[in-house]
Amino acid sequence: MSVSRISSRSRRLNKAQKLSVAGVSTLAAAAVGFSLIPNDASATTEPQAASAAAPVAYTGSQTQSLEATGLGQNTTAERLAKTAEAAKAKEEAAKKKAAAKAEAKAKAVAEAKSEAAAKAKADAKKRAAKKASRAADRKPVYANNLDGWIREALSIMDRKNIPGTYEGLHRNIIRESSGDPRAINNWDINAINGVPSKGLLQVIKPTFDFYHVKGTKHDQYDPVANITAAANYAADKYGSIDNVDSAY
Repeated sequence: MSVSRISSRSRRLNKAQKLSVAGVSTLAAAAVGFSLIPNDASATTEPQAASAAAPVAYTGSQTQSLEATGLGQNTTAERLAKTAEAAKAKEEAAKKKAAAKAEAKAKAVAEAKSEAAAKAKADAKKRAAKKASRAADRKPVYANNLDGWIREALSIMDRKNIPGTYEGLHRNIIRESSGDPRAINNWDINAINGVPSKGLLQVIKPTFDFYHVKGTKHDQYDPVANITAAANYAADKYGSIDNVDSAY
């Protein structure tokens, strides 16, 4: 046999062998596939149930990943709690600050009112003192004579609501003492009884004491005190000194 024929047969054999091997592999795969096909529906669910019932087995890396996730959640919760506490503390601090500010403002207002009241009181006192000073400055100065005594007595009588006129006082003074404030009657019944009439309007001591006008001297010989006491007595007994035309 020639070498060329041998080579041709060899190539044909190799090709046939390759086809044979491929066919065997195909049949083997088909057989394996056929054996895995379930016979009915239950056969289909059994592997699924077994798979569901079987516990999941995690690898080491998966376990570490889960643990890291849990730690991360805890850290987030702690961070949120701390943030909430910080916000609450900040809110309370703001409330305390606002309360302290309000209290300080109220205190300042109260102090301002107190100072204003004290100032108003002091100002009122100053005005009263100034008014009194002006009144004192305006106080009339009466002459130290019969005219001045009668006019000063009339001013006091006006404030005390004691009736009487200049004419009525002057007329009775001239009749009783001729205008002498030191005049004294040592001969009438009053003198005999030990209580002589004295002064411009000849008033006895008991009458002077009873009808004395406050604000004047308690002295029968004082001209203004004598006139006002006599006018007060005459107003009580006769309605006014103007109604007296004789001894009274």
